[in-house]
Amino acid sequence: MDLTEKTQLLDAEAIRRALTRIAHEIVEKNKGTEDLVIIGIKTRGIHLAKRLADRIQSFEDQQVPVGTLDITLYRDDLKQRTEQAVVHGSEIPFDITDKKVVLVDDVLFTGRTVRAALDALIDIGRPTQIQLAVLVDRGHRELPIRPDYVGKNVPTSRDEVVAVNLAETEQEDKVIIMENANTL
Repeated sequence: MDLTEKTQLLDAEAIRRALTRIAHEIVEKNKGTEDLVIIGIKTRGIHLAKRLADRIQSFEDQQVPVGTLDITLYRDDLKQRTEQAVVHGSEIPFDITDKKVVLVDDVLFTGRTVRAALDALIDIGRPTQIQLAVLVDRGHRELPIRPDYVGKNVPTSRDEVVAVNLAETEQEDKVIIMENANTL
């Protein structure tokens, strides 16, 4: 599929503001940072999770533990994928049992990635609560999953792709909608 940029949803400043707002909402909803941990879903969720933890530390003066979750082996489409799955492994250097876990991802679409992440988390421990933070919610849910914290809600068509570019991976922060160049 040949994709071309259709429109930019968020620039670097808008992403910064969205993450700052989400960080404040997390602290407010959880009445502080006690028993709070943040876990990012590989790949971009990890960078967003670290940024959220940094923002929380900047205004709460408390460091929130951050972990990374690899859901590769929990995906429900492993058999349909043509390329070999590459497992990088999860890095959660703390116990999540009896913790409030904020799971972080870049884009919420069908909900299948989050479902896989929930399965992976439950295999690791038994948190008291799992909350979901996403930078972009684009709709089209196939499973009954909804985020607790959203940077931006964006109605999209199924043919569009929401691309999140982060400085850590693409050297710039922006969120764009891409569309198939053949349908233009």
